[in-house]
Amino acid sequence: MIGPFESTLQFARGEDSRDVLSSFRDEFWIPEDKGGKPRIYLTGNSLGLQPRIAAGFVNEVLYDWKTFGVDAHFAARNAWMSYHELMSASMASVVGALPSEVVIMNSLTVNLHLMMASFYRPTPERFGVLIEGGAFPSDQYVISSQIAWHGYDPAQGIHRINPRSGESHIRTDDITSYLEEHGQRIALVLLGGVNYYTGQFFEIEPITEAAHRNGSLVGVDLAHAAGNVPLLLHDWNVDFSVWCSYKYLNAGPGGPGSIFVHERHGRSFDLPRLSGWWGHDKETRFQMPDDFKPMQGAEGWQLSNPPILSMAALRASLDVFDRAGLGKLQTKSRRLTLFLEYLLGEKCPDISIMTPSDPSQRGAQLSLRIPGGRDVFDRLSARGVSTDWREPDVIRAAPVPLYNTFEDVFHFVEILFLALDR
Repeated sequence: MIGPFESTLQFARGEDSRDVLSSFRDEFWIPEDKGGKPRIYLTGNSLGLQPRIAAGFVNEVLYDWKTFGVDAHFAARNAWMSYHELMSASMASVVGALPSEVVIMNSLTVNLHLMMASFYRPTPERFGVLIEGGAFPSDQYVISSQIAWHGYDPAQGIHRINPRSGESHIRTDDITSYLEEHGQRIALVLLGGVNYYTGQFFEIEPITEAAHRNGSLVGVDLAHAAGNVPLLLHDWNVDFSVWCSYKYLNAGPGGPGSIFVHERHGRSFDLPRLSGWWGHDKETRFQMPDDFKPMQGAEGWQLSNPPILSMAALRASLDVFDRAGLGKLQTKSRRLTLFLEYLLGEKCPDISIMTPSDPSQRGAQLSLRIPGGRDVFDRLSARGVSTDWREPDVIRAAPVPLYNTFEDVFHFVEILFLALDR
């Protein structure tokens, strides 16, 4: 249910005046137009804004590098050897995990390959991978190449679930029913937690239960979900997950990725994996042994020492998340997106919203289907609004609770109305 709302600027400003998170907007750098006016930035689902404290965190690392050189691995104010551990608890809370189940490392696609090396164990009878129709291209490329790498035909191995005719998102029952009928051929279920195109937040727990019941493992790509929607990976019993940090997690372009490995796999040392030095038991790592002895938990999947400079920016953002509180952020996010949906219905009723109307099945993003929308997108940009265009006819708009306001949402819809009418 939408509301109660009013389609007035006064109402939007009233909501902002009561927002307990309103001060956090001032903790981010808001891009400006050529006249120095802040843009209406609704693309945190593509690249999150820079926290103002990020420079201080990065400069600390630069100072320690300048001052200590290699000794900063141990002598820095926050020693580089264990730098990733500073963020384990914060990142675990973002995805609903134990700290031992999470590690920050590499990039998302690299991590997905690493996870599939361990958790995609195909056989001639069971080599299928179930994905959502319209999964992010990189995920599709990884899956196709992994199936082929194992000597199977991707055309036969990839199982796609699509929305029903005339619908724009996928029903959970259709996924679980497919698993009940075809699960004996599915080795792995791999879904985007939130689909990048439609904005649908999948019901991961019942899908995981159905997959496990039929002998399949479950992985989730949280690129558009981490820092956006409530997640409980440990309780949902997901086998593994991967995500990036430059969207809702505001770690900057190319920010480091992360993995989740459920604790029941954390001591499965006989589980095949692509190993690297940094995943070796830290007690004997510098003895340089010939035989690999993985650490317990997700850390055992690490390959190399982490990129400290980019991790510093992520650490700054997670500091903001810790202070804001995930519960408060998700409450505000839901109301912001409901307000956006309400205003679109009032001002632009001809626009079709692809994203589910049920707030529990979406995050901050609404995907708006606008025929001829590329021209509309360009006019929005020229008028100080940052949104995201996806072919053939979709504008994605995501009011992010850390730095977007109800007034942002109000002005966006006003400008969109004008852009539709030229």
